[in-house]
Amino acid sequence: MNARTLKIVLAVSVALNLFAVVAGASLWVGLSREQDRIEAQHRPPRTRSTLMLIDQLDPAVRDRVRDALRASAMAARPDFEEARLKRREAVQMVRAGTFDAARTRGLLEESRAAELRGRARLEADAVTLLTTLEPDDRQALSEILTRRGRGAGRDRGPRPAGG
Repeated sequence: MNARTLKIVLAVSVALNLFAVVAGASLWVGLSREQDRIEAQHRPPRTRSTLMLIDQLDPAVRDRVRDALRASAMAARPDFEEARLKRREAVQMVRAGTFDAARTRGLLEESRAAELRGRARLEADAVTLLTTLEPDDRQALSEILTRRGRGAGRDRGPRPAGG
């Protein structure tokens, strides 16, 4: 092989390597974007806190809405506390040496029922409140009806009495 042929082969090799690197980078970026898009679809719809939603409201109704939602939360609080207590009792029973499967099932059922009562109360109060609002304010607050709350899916333990 002469020098000219080697230069041509080297140039073709460099070009192919550059093409492969660019193709690989493009594929990686494309997959990353696709993965981000898929994750965004599976993310819960509620991305803003209730306080952020309330701050979007007309100032004339903001305090009334905040007070009504706070009162609703306080009224539903015993149900959620009962749900957490029953779930903790079920976990303690499973860990104990005298495991009673029927009692554990019963405690979990009571926990679910208490949680559903609390959620039903919050949702009913929210709908009642939404009926009193103008369409723009109602639209701004519509996210409060999504099921995801602050601590969805976890047991936070006992709550302090003042807050």
